[in-house]
Amino acid sequence: MLNEQKVILLVEDEEKLRKTVKDFLLMNQYYVLEAEDGEQALEVFCSNNQIVDMVLLDVMLPYCDGYTVLEEIRNISKVPVIMITAKNSESDQIKGFNVGTDDYITKPFLLSVLKVRMEAIFKRIVKYDDFVEIEDLVLYRNSQKVYLKEEELLLTPREYQLLLYLIENESIVLSREQILSSVWGIEYIGGERTVDTVIKQLRTKLREYSSYIQSIYGIGYRFEVKNNENDQK
Repeated sequence: MLNEQKVILLVEDEEKLRKTVKDFLLMNQYYVLEAEDGEQALEVFCSNNQIVDMVLLDVMLPYCDGYTVLEEIRNISKVPVIMITAKNSESDQIKGFNVGTDDYITKPFLLSVLKVRMEAIFKRIVKYDDFVEIEDLVLYRNSQKVYLKEEELLLTPREYQLLLYLIENESIVLSREQILSSVWGIEYIGGERTVDTVIKQLRTKLREYSSYIQSIYGIGYRFEVKNNENDQK
């Protein structure tokens, strides 16, 4: 499951450099999404955040700079980010790390060095990514990826959070109120039926394993590894 083609979001306003890096990534079997300014970067990332494995992010961008883009990304994702910039002062690098970059490369740079830095981050993620395994279902906490029979499931952040919460409380009956408070937060103002909607989405994506999420009439849900169709609504 760890050898699938990685998806890279390349954010660079200089067209020539962007094309050079893109061609290099394609040659090394990466799939590349592109953005040429800060606003486009956020649009592309938000539309593809479930498949992007890494962001290569320029700092000096039109509309909003790389620091702002990274701050917005960190609000919704822990995806690895390498900042690539001509700004090489110590304060610039510290600012980058403070807002959540995983690495910092200054221009000009060698493409071979970029490749090594990228591979080092991917290896680190694989090595330290804590995971939960339930038969053919595997959840990785750090990268927030989920695999079923070695096929990645494209879950929304909320679906992932809910599934992890259910699994961490395996065999425990959880009320809708408990789930809302723990997954959505105590300040969430939506109704408890929101839980039912996301549970339905999860069951669809889990396919033949949907029976792991059991409905407890009048209360809520329980995650249990057994096939018991009578418990399903």
